Amino acid sequence: MTNIAQLITRAQALCEERGVRLTSQRERVYEIIVQSKRAISAYDLLDVLRETEPQAKPPTVYRALDFLLSQGFVHKVESTNSFIACCLPGHAQHCSQLLICDSCGAVEECHADSLSTALQEKASQAGFAVSHHVVETHGTCGSCQVAKH
Repeated sequence: MTNIAQLITRAQALCEERGVRLTSQRERVYEIIVQSKRAISAYDLLDVLRETEPQAKPPTVYRALDFLLSQGFVHKVESTNSFIACCLPGHAQHCSQLLICDSCGAVEECHADSLSTALQEKASQAGFAVSHHVVETHGTCGSCQVAKH
């Protein structure tokens, strides 16, 4: 089974466990995000969705994104106002750490438990209750570095 199929199957199972519906439109939007090679904006999602659903409108995409975000299936890349699939859907309270290439736009999610723990400890010391956190790191990916030389 491909990684794409695994993520979609995992999302379906989590929805069933949680008693929420992964409608065909939500699943299609999720599939588009999962298949995207880089973070994708809501309007780019809409363009791809319209290839199979010409009647799709912006609210369709935004409602699907709200659902996918609330279920932890996707992450919003705040700095570029775009979305990527979570590589660990269903993993409770993980800190999303994103490596964002400013040259090609590629976004890779990574996990450093020590960073997450350190952020949580600092927040606790400050009396701050974290609801979620995303760490975005901008730079140049390995492929773009090689291409420049």
